Amino acid sequence: MCGRYAFLLPPEAMAALFRTLNVLDYPPRYNIAPTQPVIAIAEREGRRTAELFRWGFMPWWVKDPRVFPLLINARAESMIEKPAFRDALRNSRCIVPASGYYEWKKGAADKRQPYYITSAETETMALAGLYSTWAGPNGEEVDTVCIVTVAPNLEIASVYDRMPAILRGDAVEAWLDTRNVEARDAAALAGPPPPGTMKYHPVGRDIGKAALDGPGLIVPVEVSEEAPGAPKKRSIAGGEQLDLF
Repeated sequence: MCGRYAFLLPPEAMAALFRTLNVLDYPPRYNIAPTQPVIAIAEREGRRTAELFRWGFMPWWVKDPRVFPLLINARAESMIEKPAFRDALRNSRCIVPASGYYEWKKGAADKRQPYYITSAETETMALAGLYSTWAGPNGEEVDTVCIVTVAPNLEIASVYDRMPAILRGDAVEAWLDTRNVEARDAAALAGPPPPGTMKYHPVGRDIGKAALDGPGLIVPVEVSEEAPGAPKKRSIAGGEQLDLF
């Protein structure tokens, strides 16, 4: 799964890269966690904009969000059939821009070592996403989003058994084009990137603390040979968790 990621591209550069009609102001973030506000790019009636969404997908038909599970990812292999995602796959696809994401690799004695994973080709990745606008009983509306995941490519398979679906080239345009690209064709776009296109390095365990943020979180650390999965040192970062509500 993808449960933490970073996004560092400045606002003007993001608007130019994804050709959005607006420039959304935001700071660089190194530790984006579920339930926090995240940036996603969507096309609504032909207008492509960057917007804030709550990371945790909630279908429009949910009656009580308190008893609905937190859906931060959608499996590409089954999203066309799942009631929670099939409407969004047809009508509400988006891009979640990311500079890198984190995954935890299981080591000796079930110890888990976090890794920061990035593209070896580009500064910013376009992660396939699905969004939904949930309307509450009092008229409140919340835009929610999840990230589509796929089986890993060759290098990421050594870290974890899933990875985000990273769209490249024309696939970005086709994914966003819900008016002309059918759900089944869109689903076929969500796959692992080719071998040799990703890179990663171990980072400190502070990344597991959602309240922390800062560049120290992506600094490489050494991993002890005596206890695989345990870093010899870790980075310290400060910051505050953001809240959409």
